[in-house]
Order: sequence, then C-alpha cells, then structure tokens
Amino acid sequence: MDLVAKVGKHVYRKNGVLTDLKSFCTVQLGYGIKKLNGRYYQGQLMQMIMMTPPSFNNELHYLNKEDRLLRWLLVKHLDIKFELDFLGEDDGKAELSKFRSNIYESEEEDDEDEYNVDES
Repeated sequence: MDLVAKVGKHVYRKNGVLTDLKSFCTVQLGYGIKKLNGRYYQGQLMQMIMMTPPSFNNELHYLNKEDRLLRWLLVKHLDIKFELDFLGEDDGKAELSKFRSNIYESEEEDDEDEYNVDES
C-alpha cells in the first residue's frame, strides 16, 4: 500500500487528482514473473483512476525500476463524459427533469392499457 500512496502523492504534486482506487484481491498469475527478489506467482491487482496533465505518463517510467511492482499499464481515456457533478446547474436540472417526465409518462400509458378490457 505504501507504493500506492507514493504514486498518489506524485499525482497530487503534478496537479492531478486521484478519482478512484480499487483493489481486486490477490490473483494467481499464469506464469512466474522474475524480479530481483525471486519469482512471483501471485500478486495484488489494483486500479488507480486519475486525472492528470498529458505529460504525466512520461513521469511514470520510474515504476519500471520498482521491485515491488510486477506489471503496470497506463490507459488513456479521451472525451470522457462525467456525471452531473461536472455539468452546469441548469444542465443537470434539465437532464433530470427529462428523465423524470419520461418515467411518469410511460407508467400512465401502461395503467390505461391495463384497465381497458375489450369485451367482444
């Protein structure tokens, strides 16, 4: 966990934001990964989601020299749409009101069909 804290501090120092941290338990590896300390057959799988400046990926190459880290992968997401927290107040209210009206309209239509029985 101290390695995760080290990377998180690096993100904050470079004006980034750590948005999510997920731990996916211990996983068995398909093959042994050789490091200076020996061969590893299991590891702790973790995911850090962060928003950083574009130049930040070049600064992560120090992780290659870290003995406690078996593998790491950087995935860039472009044009991400965030939840309503990042929308303007007016935009968020408009989105919610559209959603609410659509729900109620569909319920009313279902109720009318349910009680109208064709007796022929």
